[in-house]
Parts: sequence; C-alpha cells; structure tokens
Amino acid sequence: MKRLVLLFLAFALLAAAGCRPKTTRYQAEFLGLFDTATTVIGYAESKEEFTALAQKVRERLTKYHQLYDIYHDYEGLNNLKTINDHAGVAPVKVAPEIIALLLFAREQYFTTGGALNIAFGPVLKIWHDYRSRGIDDPQTAKVPPRQLLEEAARHTALEGMIIDEAASTVYLPEPGMRLDVGAVAKGYAVERVARLLEAEGVTSLLLSVGGNIRALGGKPDRTGVKPWKIGIRNPDPESPVSELCTVRIEGLSVVSSGSYERYYTVDGKRYHHIIDPITLMPAAYFTNVTVICRDSGLADALSTALFNLPLEKGKELVAGIGGVEVLWVTAGGEVIPSEGFGAYLEEKNW
Repeated sequence: MKRLVLLFLAFALLAAAGCRPKTTRYQAEFLGLFDTATTVIGYAESKEEFTALAQKVRERLTKYHQLYDIYHDYEGLNNLKTINDHAGVAPVKVAPEIIALLLFAREQYFTTGGALNIAFGPVLKIWHDYRSRGIDDPQTAKVPPRQLLEEAARHTALEGMIIDEAASTVYLPEPGMRLDVGAVAKGYAVERVARLLEAEGVTSLLLSVGGNIRALGGKPDRTGVKPWKIGIRNPDPESPVSELCTVRIEGLSVVSSGSYERYYTVDGKRYHHIIDPITLMPAAYFTNVTVICRDSGLADALSTALFNLPLEKGKELVAGIGGVEVLWVTAGGEVIPSEGFGAYLEEKNW
C-alpha cells in the first residue's frame, strides 16, 4: 500500500464575520493508483478534518484500482486480470463494481461505433510491450509488425464478452481475448467516488487522477463560492506557452487525451499510446482532445473515442449525447472548440 503524502498549503480564507468558520486550503497527493498520481484539493477547518477526507478518497480509489487492474493479482480478489487469465477457460465471478464498469463500457462501445473498445486489449498489449522495450532501450526501438497487430485484432470483438448479471460473472469465450479498461477506468472510478462523497454531504472538493479531473461543487471564497480553474495542457512541445487555455468548472469533469503522454520514438518518429481501432496504429487526427461534462466516466470514455474519430464524426457523436463540450487540437495545430465550450473559458492562448 502506497504511503499517503500530504502537502498542506496554508492559504487561509477570511470568512465574512459571523457567516462561516475560517477554512484553509489543503492538498494531498499520493502515487501508485491507476499507475499515475492522484491529487485531492479541498478546504477544511482543520488539517485533521481534511486528512480524514483525503484518506477516505485514497481507500475508495484503492479498491477500484485493484478491481480494475489488468496487470496484478490480489489475494482473495477476482479482478480484470482474473477475467483475462480465464479467457476461453471459464466464467469468473466478480464484484458488482466490475459488472457495472463493463456494462458502462459496453454501452459506450455501441454509442461511439466502436471508437471506445475495452476488448481492444490484445492490440494494446502489443503496443504496450513494444513501447516499454523502446523506452528501456531506445537504440533497439521498433514498431510492431503489421501481421502481429492484425492477428491480435481478430480477437477484439466486444460483442463476444458474456456478462451474466444474475450470477455476477464475466466470460471471454476466446483464449485470445483480453480486456483493457485504460480508456475509461480512471474516470469511472473517480465518478463513483465523487458521487459517494456528494451523498455524504461533501460540497467542495477537487479530485484529479492522472489528469482525470472531477469537481465537487465550487471552491469557497470570502464572498461565497467560485468555480475551480483548470489549465488545459498545450500539446505542442515547442510552444513557449505550457497551457492552451484555462477553464472554470463547478460540479463538472474535465478529461484530456493527448499524444504527449506515454509515447516512444522509432527512427525519429513518435508513437503514442492511443491506438486507432481501424488502422491499428496511433491515432493521427489530433494531438489533444479535452472533454467537459458532468460524468467523469463519460468524459474519460469520450476523450479517447473522439481522439479516434475524424472531426465531423466526433461532432455528430457529441451532438447526439448532449451536455458535453469538447476542445479538439488537430495534428496541424488548429484549435477547434465545440459550440458551447466558450462558456467555460477563463483564458485562452490560441
């Protein structure tokens, strides 16, 4: 279990006389969950109060991390790795949280026309292995052979996944099948934790798991409550400006998918981790796609799906969902906001 590191930043807010107690801004950071960094930011009357809340967030996220892990086993726990290990062998009885995630991901698979596919694991594993070796030894970095990718793609039909809700079991009927929920699990877990906290009366908190951001309400201010300000990373590594823009949110999620993370280089060309299910190669339409909507799980799923879709198809998809705003950055550097994205803009640098 990773050690929780608390960074207490003493930014006291002066409350109006007689209106509410003085609160202080606190920030907690911890590593290891979902293979990324988690940050919790909130306002509390005491360090102890915030510490207890941050610990609760960590414990709940740890549960989801273990359930949705495809790389590690945990004693006494059937997780997604267990399902993958039993592909073509037998159904696996799992916790309701896994059933719920897989049902949600399957719904997004059909909604996005396959642009978000958690059964794409066989292809993603090949890219993951080649990327890991290329990072460890750049001199021998290679692109996966086309034949290897095409063979793996034969086992990526999500329609084959069998979910028995009554028995709480999941079965992958083909030995070559493999689930990979990296495009949706972080956001989905963050949303589940956020809703639990809201039900328990938490009205102001900011959660970030590897850049999957979910705001509970706004942030306290001496004059009331104000929106949280979230910076959107500039995907251009040569730009002197680190942030593309800043957005304001209350009770919403902001999730970005970009070509600037988890990549490796072969013969001077970068190969990032978001793989187009049609071409089986890194998606080439955009360098960044940012989604703003209420549900962090939906935002996570859509940011990947939209990264894999041509612009016009992506716009059609968003129009059919509602309550979703998007910022696309094309491979050529053009920045394209959806019609309502401007309502959230605090500052833009394009």
